[in-house]
Amino acid sequence: MDPLRRGYLSALCANFLWGVFPLYFHALRLAGAVEVLAHRVVWSFACMAVLLTALRRWREVGALLRNWRLVAGLSAAAVFIAVNWGVYIFAVNTDRVVEASLGYFINPLFVILLGVLVLRERLRPAQWVALGVGTGAVLILSFDYGQLPWIALTLAATFGCYGLVKKRLGLPAAEGLFLESGVLTLPALGYLAWLTAHHQSTFGTVSTAHSLMLAGSGLLTATPLLLFAVAANRVPLSGLGILQYLTPTLQLLLGVVVFSEPLPPVRLVGFAIVWCALAIFTWDAFRAARRSRVERGAEDVEVTEPSPQRDTATAAGPA
Repeated sequence: MDPLRRGYLSALCANFLWGVFPLYFHALRLAGAVEVLAHRVVWSFACMAVLLTALRRWREVGALLRNWRLVAGLSAAAVFIAVNWGVYIFAVNTDRVVEASLGYFINPLFVILLGVLVLRERLRPAQWVALGVGTGAVLILSFDYGQLPWIALTLAATFGCYGLVKKRLGLPAAEGLFLESGVLTLPALGYLAWLTAHHQSTFGTVSTAHSLMLAGSGLLTATPLLLFAVAANRVPLSGLGILQYLTPTLQLLLGVVVFSEPLPPVRLVGFAIVWCALAIFTWDAFRAARRSRVERGAEDVEVTEPSPQRDTATAAGPA
């Protein structure tokens, strides 16, 4: 399998797993959002340590630690993903899965905005239209909620920034995720120790199944993040944005069908406008990709075909 195809498959699997996360974290509601977040960090770190040991790649980790630029970038990525995890768990625990899904619908549009503000990219007209339509949808949803949909906006912003940092660092998947988790592990362990000391920890006190699920959150977290890290090193940022539609679609369906969260008409209109913006964005992305392939094909023809002058000279040479 070629690297690009492997990257797309990894992104697809990662987004499917993220899409069904509400089912898992809803079952952990007895633990608060911060406790679940701390367990996610600690057990993710442990999973990646086991994986690196199996792959015998600790030397590569040591080399990365000696590069302070990479360490700083990974620290920033760790902060972004920690905030994203915490807000997402809070949304699930407070029956706001629908609003969380909105955040991941908005994320591709936020990625476009990052391209303009951070990478100084020039947008095509259709991309400006998509951003404008998406902004209108946020305003309508703000009217319906009575305030800015802060959960959705925070999730979109933090995950968009996380993806940007990972894309620019271009680190090996396993080593990068291990170091990101490592940045957060000491604070997470400190919080879990505080909970235990104050008899507020649910780990080992509720049920065996609950404790196993808290520990399993590490593997559940590490798997899609590892897949996403693989994809981020192989798939264009626009491609990552398109595949991320799967996550919010599954989350929206779970919020409405499984968790019976309300979706009043005004909110549905807001979501419909977001989908229109995404349709414009997707259509423009595919059109631009097709045009780029055509242009590359024309350039290849110009390079590989011999020019008339060279062909004449070659024919005359042996005579």
